[in-house]
Amino acid sequence: MLAAVHLPLFLIGVAKIAFGIVVGAAGVFWASSVLRRLMRREAAWAGNVADAVLEAAALVAFGIVMQHAATATFSAMDLMYRGRALEASMLGRFVLYAFLHVGVSLFFATVALAAGTWLFGRLTRGVDELAEVRKGAVGPALVLAAVMIVMALMISPGLQSVLDGLLPLPTLARDEGVAPS
Repeated sequence: MLAAVHLPLFLIGVAKIAFGIVVGAAGVFWASSVLRRLMRREAAWAGNVADAVLEAAALVAFGIVMQHAATATFSAMDLMYRGRALEASMLGRFVLYAFLHVGVSLFFATVALAAGTWLFGRLTRGVDELAEVRKGAVGPALVLAAVMIVMALMISPGLQSVLDGLLPLPTLARDEGVAPS
């Protein structure tokens, strides 16, 4: 059974899992704290259900965006090193591009979520959703949570194109090209 294991592919899979854990925990935590500051919210979610709903939605939204960042990074690296033997230089290049992708993704996601909630607040004159969340009102928190998740879903395809443009992808031969889906 162990003889059938494709060791390089297995190790690449383990590296992708480790990358996902680091980005999912540290990256999303950092972005969430920056978003909280941009929205002038305190980390009061431990005692405020409404704020906890908003925090949870921000984490889900960042997760949606970061999934696309990880997918774009892994797809590009898989394409760049297709059919090549593993080399130490590949690891350094992968780490460089992975951090570039993560940084760009977290930046755009943080800005988009803050801008989306700000714009929504401007469109709903007469209601200060964030003030209501601070008071513990769950209704406005659920609405802003939905706004954040929708923003993440809306920016993800554009973000994936931005990320694809950051890498020096190889030119494919005519018979290797794949039509976009």
